[in-house]
Amino acid sequence: MLRENVNDLLAFIAVAQEGSFTRAAAKLGVSQSALSHTLRALEARMGVRLLSRTTRSVAPTAAGERLLQNVAPRFEEIESELAAVVETRDKPAGTIRITSTDYAADTVLWPRLSKVLPNYPDIKVEVVVDYGLSDIIAERHDIGVRWGDQIAKGMIAVRIGPDARLAIVGSPGYLSKHSAPKQPKDLLSHNCITLRLPTRGGLYTWELKKGNRALQVRVDGQFTFNGTYQMLNAAIDGAGLAFVPEDLAQPHVAAGRLAWVLPDWFPTFPGLHIFYPSRREYSKALSVVVDALRLSA
Repeated sequence: MLRENVNDLLAFIAVAQEGSFTRAAAKLGVSQSALSHTLRALEARMGVRLLSRTTRSVAPTAAGERLLQNVAPRFEEIESELAAVVETRDKPAGTIRITSTDYAADTVLWPRLSKVLPNYPDIKVEVVVDYGLSDIIAERHDIGVRWGDQIAKGMIAVRIGPDARLAIVGSPGYLSKHSAPKQPKDLLSHNCITLRLPTRGGLYTWELKKGNRALQVRVDGQFTFNGTYQMLNAAIDGAGLAFVPEDLAQPHVAAGRLAWVLPDWFPTFPGLHIFYPSRREYSKALSVVVDALRLSA
């Protein structure tokens, strides 16, 4: 195959994986029109249609899917080998992609990495905030961050935080207008600020625990967010009750902006962990990031 087809195949893989000329063009750093021209030229040379285009989406044809499944892994192997060669240098280098919640990013990732990474100028870190519990291998992340009980089997897990409690909070203004819940079922009559979970396609069900008794309460309310800080701020403004990490709410409770609700039912979760695939060898850059985030004894 002609040498110029290599770049064209990389362009095809980007479009097929992104499902969009716009996103693929941004990823490759080229214009959308140039990318479209490249793909048409590749299809013309091969004499087969690789992509099915509509006004709203683009997807591989049967021939395109076969090409994607058989060629893309080869390029990934090449990238892996090139990265391995680069890692033979003395200095750790490369980009480490991390998927995390905003809470973990703000309270753990940034405070620790910002102190260490200035010593390693060749390491880049990309943090993607996501509550979707995405597959880090499929999404091409190097590291994921989750509570300890959410980590899939077969992954290397490293604790980065102590066990943590989630707390129900409401503003004094809200609670002065609505009777404070005395038991979990009372939450059903309250305006609860909910969290959208992308991968589950629904709202997070509040998981409460008192002693050995555990309950799941499917709350509802006027406001739904996909981030912790937005829920916290809405509660401070009196929009309803929120279910957030206790350590985030504590300063606001101490300042009188929030109050605890049903504190006997606050559940404790295994602390935050980072996790990554089990491999025989991994990059020096990954080792630096893992060591920086590891919870000290």
